[in-house]
Amino acid sequence: MTERTLDRPGRRTAQQRRVLAATGVSYVIVLLDTSIVNVALNAVGGSLAIGIGGLQWVVDAYTLAFAAFLLTGGTLGDRWGVRRTYLAGLLVFTAASAGCGLAGALPVLIAARVGQGLGAALLVPAALALINHAHPQPAQRARAVGVWMALGGAAMAAGPLVGGGLVAAFGWRSVFFVNVPIGLAGLVLARRVGDPPPAPVRRRVDLVGLGSGVLALAAPMGVLIEGRRLGWTSPPVLAGVALGAAAITLFLLAQSRSTHPMLPLSLFRNRLFAASTYASATSAFVFYGLLFVTSLYFQQVRGCSPLLAGAALLPMTVAVALGGYCSDRIARLLGARRSMGAAFFGYAAGAGALLAFGPRSPYPMALGPLVIIGLACGFISPAATAPALATVTRDRSAIAAAALNCARQSGSTAGVAVFGTLVATLRPFVDGLRAALLVTAAASVIAALVWLLALPGTAGPAPVPAGAASPTGSVR
Repeated sequence: MTERTLDRPGRRTAQQRRVLAATGVSYVIVLLDTSIVNVALNAVGGSLAIGIGGLQWVVDAYTLAFAAFLLTGGTLGDRWGVRRTYLAGLLVFTAASAGCGLAGALPVLIAARVGQGLGAALLVPAALALINHAHPQPAQRARAVGVWMALGGAAMAAGPLVGGGLVAAFGWRSVFFVNVPIGLAGLVLARRVGDPPPAPVRRRVDLVGLGSGVLALAAPMGVLIEGRRLGWTSPPVLAGVALGAAAITLFLLAQSRSTHPMLPLSLFRNRLFAASTYASATSAFVFYGLLFVTSLYFQQVRGCSPLLAGAALLPMTVAVALGGYCSDRIARLLGARRSMGAAFFGYAAGAGALLAFGPRSPYPMALGPLVIIGLACGFISPAATAPALATVTRDRSAIAAAALNCARQSGSTAGVAVFGTLVATLRPFVDGLRAALLVTAAASVIAALVWLLALPGTAGPAPVPAGAASPTGSVR
C-alpha cells in the first residue's frame, strides 16, 4: 500500500506516523525527567554527601537551562533547520543524561543537568515544528499535538513510581541512564523524518537577550538557594542581588529596543496574555516546589523507601494527567473565568488540608489533598495556554507558546528554590513543609484573584486554537 492511499481524512500517513513516533519518544524523556528525579534526590544526597541546597541545584540546573534557552531554541531551528536542531537537542539530552549517571561529584552532576536542559530547549520547539509541518490540516494537527502531549503526560505521571522502582533495584544513577536507550531510539526514528522547508526569514540569535536572560534567571535563584548557607547579607549574596537586578534591567532594555527580540514585550500589553503567563508561572511554582519537598518529606521524615515514596506521589502525578485530559471539557462547561479561579482555589484548599498531615498521620489523610493539587496543576497548564494563544496572530503563536513555557520553567525553578530554602531553614523539616504549604495557599489565592480581575464578567469558554499546544516542560 502506498503512502498516497493512506492519506485520507482521519488517517495518518506513514510520514506523519514517523514524525509522531520520533517526537513522542523525545517528549517522553523530557517530561519523565521532571518527576522521575525527585524520588531519587534522597539517594543522590546520601551518595554524594550533599544537603538540601545541593539537591536544589540538581533540580534547578535543569529547569534554569531549559527556561533560559527555550526562547532561543526556535530561532536556532530557523537557522540550522528544524530536523537538524531536533537531532542536536536529542543527542545533547541523551549524552547529558549519561553524564548525570556517571557523575561522581555535585559540580559534574549540575553541569550534566544543565546539558539536559539545553538539549530539551532545542528539541521541544523543534518537535512542535516537525508536527506542525507534517500535519497541515488544523484538525489533524490538533489531534497529533494531543497525542504528543498525552505521551508526555503519561510519562510524567509514571515518573515517581518508575523512579522509585529504578532506585530500589539499581540505584539513583539508573534514573538518568534510563534516558539513554530511549534517546537513542528517538535518534534512529528521527533519521527518517522529513525536514520542513527553511523559514523565509532567518531570525538572528539575540546574544544580548540570551546572556542577560540567563543571568536574570540564574542570579536570583542562586541567591535563594545559597543565601541561607552564606548569609543573607554576605558579599556574594548581595553581589548576586545586584547582578540579578542589572541583568533583568538589561534584558528588558534589550528586548524593547531589538528589531528581532527573543521575547516581544508587546505580548504582555494584552492583560489576558499577561494573566495567563502569570497563572502558568504560579501553577508551576507551587506544584514543582511541593513535589520537591514532599518527595523528601516521605523519605526523610516518614522513612519511606524510594519505591514507597514514588507510590505515595503517584496519585498526584496521575491526577495531573487526568486534569490535563479534562481541561478543555471543564473550561467549556464552566467558562474560562470560573474554572481557572476554581483550580487555583483548589490548590489553596489542597495545601490547607495537608497542613493537618503529620509524620504519624495515616497516608489516606493526604490522598485527597494530593489528588486535588494534581488536578489543579493538570487543568491550569492547557487552560491558561488556550486563551493566551487566542490573543496573538498565527505568525506569533510560536513565540507566544515559548514565552508561556519559559514562564512555567521559571516558575518551577523558583518553587524548588523557595520551598527548598524554607525546609532547610525552618527546623524540624515539618515546620518548613508547613511554611511551604502556607506559601502555596497564599500564592494560589493571589493568582485566582489576578485571573478573575483579568477576565471581568467573562463566563464563556475559551476555545483552544487549532494546533495550539502547551508543552509542559512544561510542565516543568
